[in-house]
Amino acid sequence: MKKLSLSLIFIVPLLVSTKSNAQENYLIYHSKVIECEKLIVEGKYTSAVKMYDSLFNQFDFLFLRDIKVAAELSAYEKDCNSGLKFLRLGIKAGWTFKSINKSKNLQSLKECSEWAKIIVSEYDSLHKIYLSRLNFGIKEQVHEMFKNDQKMALGAFIRIGQKSKRRYSERKFAPHSEHQLEKLEQILNEYGYPGEQLIGNNLWASVILCHHNSISLDYNSKDTLYKKLRPKLMKALKRGELSPYELAQIEDWKTAGLSGHELSACGFIGKIPNATELKTVNENRSEIGLRSIELRNNLIDIEKSTGLNLYLPKGWQDGKITVANKR
Repeated sequence: MKKLSLSLIFIVPLLVSTKSNAQENYLIYHSKVIECEKLIVEGKYTSAVKMYDSLFNQFDFLFLRDIKVAAELSAYEKDCNSGLKFLRLGIKAGWTFKSINKSKNLQSLKECSEWAKIIVSEYDSLHKIYLSRLNFGIKEQVHEMFKNDQKMALGAFIRIGQKSKRRYSERKFAPHSEHQLEKLEQILNEYGYPGEQLIGNNLWASVILCHHNSISLDYNSKDTLYKKLRPKLMKALKRGELSPYELAQIEDWKTAGLSGHELSACGFIGKIPNATELKTVNENRSEIGLRSIELRNNLIDIEKSTGLNLYLPKGWQDGKITVANKR
């Protein structure tokens, strides 16, 4: 992982069943996804497809990335029944015709007899189910917040020298960011976390929080706003409103900024200098329902050997995550 500046980073955009109360805890959902991923690493693709199918029957809201993985596995195994079932679920979760049509890994499903029926006859009605779930008023509000945040963050990005960037971040961006977090907290309290489940977007709110956590070493060491918000984010995680991937990056900007990018909370940003810190990182990832570093690295091997897209986070961590930044 590359060492990044301590000052503010301009982040460019690069995710009806019967249930028990226990199953409403999305940490259980994510633990089941990890079990599926372990089966994938073992080459047990059919078993993984069956486990995904069982998991999807237990929760009302499903994360689109998991449906996409299940659909690709089904296509890889030439399992039309499962694949087309996942395709329908995916469209109801926001999978667009353009994205579906672009995927070369779904080719075997495109040859199934019901493919045309789903794409031509059912797509619009399934997509309407997705749209009916979203809160468009909150979506518009958070999008505006995101755009304003990007404009303000650009102010730090274009300044020359760390001292100038830090001065801008603390004097100009920090008051703006504090107001942003107040508005986010109001939304969270009234509607829930504005992520994939609520507004169909898992980027905007998390970028705002990442920006806040990367203002400067001095500012973030004294900041209490994120500390106050974090327990609410954990509750949102358990409700399925916030994904582990979003929370991991938010947490990593905090840890990396406070350590001079010499440490990492979850392995997204910063360094993992030794085996002791690797253990801590894996514990942090486990706490929020994210796979271990080792499992992620094994899944990258599977992607390379099979051509599957397992929708692992890319960008900050394009390849394997290693100790002491040795690749």
